[in-house]
Amino acid sequence: MTKIVKVLIITTVLIVLCNSVVYGAPEISLFGKTISLKDTNDPNDYVISIQILILLTVLTLAPSILIMVTSFTRIIIVLSFMRNALATQQTPPNQVLIGLALFLTFFIMSPTIDQINEQAVKPFLNGEINQEEAFNNALEPIREFMFKQTRGKDLALFIKASGIEQNDNLKLEDIPTRVLIPAFMISELKTAFQMGFVLFIPFLVIDMVVASTLMSMGMMMLPPVMISLPFKILLFIMVDGWNLVVKQLLLSFN
Repeated sequence: MTKIVKVLIITTVLIVLCNSVVYGAPEISLFGKTISLKDTNDPNDYVISIQILILLTVLTLAPSILIMVTSFTRIIIVLSFMRNALATQQTPPNQVLIGLALFLTFFIMSPTIDQINEQAVKPFLNGEINQEEAFNNALEPIREFMFKQTRGKDLALFIKASGIEQNDNLKLEDIPTRVLIPAFMISELKTAFQMGFVLFIPFLVIDMVVASTLMSMGMMMLPPVMISLPFKILLFIMVDGWNLVVKQLLLSFN
């Protein structure tokens, strides 16, 4: 419903603006506000418009940026593995897992966010640095985080594919961001799958014990998953599974 309302508002604005351009109206009234349409010879007006366009584009790509350069990918994959290992179908639901993953991401990335605020946001708002310097200062803590979590083998793969000369003295400053991001992502995927495999082992043992017990009792028509589910949940509660999983996720980023 919200999307429909947004589409209707945008369509209305475009229609009004088009009619104003066609009929040459210098000013229009929209939602109680007066909008003037006139040409300008000041280049700064066009620069501001371009900056607003770039800002809107960045906001549109914000979810992808969150997935690519933060701890979100590892966390949500491990939580999904845990739910599949428990075989609880949609419990917890996707909204709960994503919300938990987001807040854990904010918690893990808080030192990096603080550095960005101190090195880029505050100086830029105070007029001490320009936009390019603010962007570079904000990118530096993120690159340090990604470099710390990236395996050397994965990084070497993309360095070689990009044609960059490899040597023993290669530093973080010599690695472009376009090389670091995909290397970081595949490293995160490998780490998440390794943790997911470890999560599956105890629940797989329970499935095997329950299946063997049912076969020995001749209950071959009874689904083992239905019987093992309560034991899985009981085991998860007894060992305080949520605490252990979140604790290992936090420790994996140290």
